[in-house]
Amino acid sequence: MSSDSNDMPPASGARIERLTGRRTFRIVAFCILFAAVVSFILTFQFLPRQLTLEVGDVSPSDIRAPSRITYVSDIETETARRNAEMAVAEIYDYDPTDSTIAREQIRHVGKIFDYVAAVRHDSYASPEEKMELVTAISGVDLPPTVIADSVTLEEELWDEVVAKSTEILGEELDEEIRSDQLAAVQDRVHVFEPELSEQQAVLVEEWVRSFIVPNSFPNPQGTEEARARAREAVESVLMTLEDGQVVVREGEVTTPIAREALVKLGLLQPRVEWTDIAARVLFTSLLTVILALYLTTLHPTFWNNWRDVLLLGFLASAAILAAKLMIPGHVVLGYLFPLATASMLLTALVDLEIAIVVTAILSPLIGLIAGGSLEFAVYAFAGGVVSSLRLWRIEKLNAFLWAGVYVALSNLGVVLVFRALEQDHDLLGTLQIAGASVANAVLAMSLTLGGFFLFSNLLKITTSLQLLELGRPTHPLLHELLQKAPGTYHHSLLVGNLAEQAAQAIGANPLLARVGAYYHDIGKMLRPYFFAENQTDGENPHDRLDPETSAQIITSHVKDGLQLARKYGLPKEIQDFIPQHHGTATSSFFYRQACEQGGASGQTDEERFRYPGPRPRSREAAILMLADEVEAVSRANRPGSVEEIEALVDKRIRKRLDDGQLDDSDLTLQDLQEVRGTFVNVLQGIFHPRIKYPEDTLEEEGESSNSGDRAKRPDPSPVRGKSRSETSD
Repeated sequence: MSSDSNDMPPASGARIERLTGRRTFRIVAFCILFAAVVSFILTFQFLPRQLTLEVGDVSPSDIRAPSRITYVSDIETETARRNAEMAVAEIYDYDPTDSTIAREQIRHVGKIFDYVAAVRHDSYASPEEKMELVTAISGVDLPPTVIADSVTLEEELWDEVVAKSTEILGEELDEEIRSDQLAAVQDRVHVFEPELSEQQAVLVEEWVRSFIVPNSFPNPQGTEEARARAREAVESVLMTLEDGQVVVREGEVTTPIAREALVKLGLLQPRVEWTDIAARVLFTSLLTVILALYLTTLHPTFWNNWRDVLLLGFLASAAILAAKLMIPGHVVLGYLFPLATASMLLTALVDLEIAIVVTAILSPLIGLIAGGSLEFAVYAFAGGVVSSLRLWRIEKLNAFLWAGVYVALSNLGVVLVFRALEQDHDLLGTLQIAGASVANAVLAMSLTLGGFFLFSNLLKITTSLQLLELGRPTHPLLHELLQKAPGTYHHSLLVGNLAEQAAQAIGANPLLARVGAYYHDIGKMLRPYFFAENQTDGENPHDRLDPETSAQIITSHVKDGLQLARKYGLPKEIQDFIPQHHGTATSSFFYRQACEQGGASGQTDEERFRYPGPRPRSREAAILMLADEVEAVSRANRPGSVEEIEALVDKRIRKRLDDGQLDDSDLTLQDLQEVRGTFVNVLQGIFHPRIKYPEDTLEEEGESSNSGDRAKRPDPSPVRGKSRSETSD
């Protein structure tokens, strides 16, 4: 394969997963069943609920709290907030430095008094006509006697009334006068002036009262803002019920406070409205479709494994059911709900990315169960994601312990943040919730550890811990391979190193690739001397066999390997590497040899020289196929430079690419580039130039000419005219 990926056939790139009928059926069935189960859990109660009391109903018996509970009373909180609002007086706009209203009113009053003076001096009008003219003044509402005195009073005395009225009016308007206080201000106007007669004093009082106007006006917006601030300043009212405390006594009428307590305790059977059911079904269906689209688009092979589908559906449904039983009606117990268990199990048994997405899907459902609580949604999401990230690629059992520690820290962080946002000063309640958060982590860790071993054995899922155990040199099958076929054993180790590095480079499972490489050639131990890497005496049994028989012996190591794998109980994921690492490729040397011996007849059937397959169906298996060939050819040809290594790697990858052996794997063109670069780097470390030490040179010079130069002598070939790699298949 050249470094330019543009000359590769499109068939070798990213394979588009078609929605086959079987896969479509699984997707649709999963969506329907999962949405139905979760909707049912969200809608209906599963614990016995006997009470149906409404406000005003008479309690048939004493109802006691089944446990101690501290809850926020919505009724008491609303009452306290309403009282705080009512306590805020209406706000008026008044500026004591602004005398605009007073000046305008004094000017207006002056015009009225000028008009009254003109009426008084009208010599053609009778007293009755003068009274009518004064009464007609807009805004003047005076008793008839006051008007009569005003038009008949002597001029000097009237001038004193006008002057004193203007003076007193100015004094009154200098003070704040609200619209709702106008009558009170008018009533308090009393004149006690010794220089005025009683008649004049009455006139001054009446005229001043009629001229007083408000100079301070309500500010509705300011009032609403002040009342809103007062409402927000009221903290939530906490109510505490002790274990066994009577909530409603027999024969008592159920009050709103009592019914609220029964709801918080979870003792009332809630009403199920069709609108609520429809909303829950719609919400659940939406989240289910999002999950299915994600899996179908980014993890299409997920639907091929019924175990993963079953495990995901079961864990997600179990998490929702546990939340429904633990959260409603409980304050502290709700924080014990361990959603991180489902997240960690999906990480350990299915896939990290899938676990995180499922956690994100379940978190809003948890918040819905908790009454629309953002805190519980964030609490569940943070713990699940943090634990999944920490548990990725388990290599030791203490990984579960550390995951639990991270869950505890995440839970505490979320709890403290929301307590700070709510300005909750209930130290005892906060400590109880914090303790429940830590207990949540311990519970999640314990359940995950137990579920890990339960589900991995029940569903036959290969875990990283099993792979680590299989990768130990002390495993009986590897030990037997070392004893019977040491060349194959060391070949497998080198292939494992190549496969592991390449898998790491493209984001595949390096542990699975390495362990699969250790066992891919175990079938060779039944007839080890037929394979080049195990031939040390220079004799080749294939010299005495026809090409077809030799090919059957070589290809039979796949069938023999599968039999040994089943005998030793190797997981299916490891067994799959045995037939897939050769795919349906041809034993090329023996096929060419058969063609040469067949001459011009051309009767050789190529299918009799093919491996049984199937072709690699995973990235790890495809990497192993390439690593196996590259290692064997490199060992046979001993490349002496980087260019030779690159040419060798390119040729072997191109050969399998053109043969269609990679078509069923998920390797993309970019993946192949990464694999190629990794192979070249690793092989450089193996076949790097070595320094010839002086003692080695002296020894070589002292050897007799009969032994020849071993460094220059070609490697003994087990089959005449072919390289060592041809019989290592």
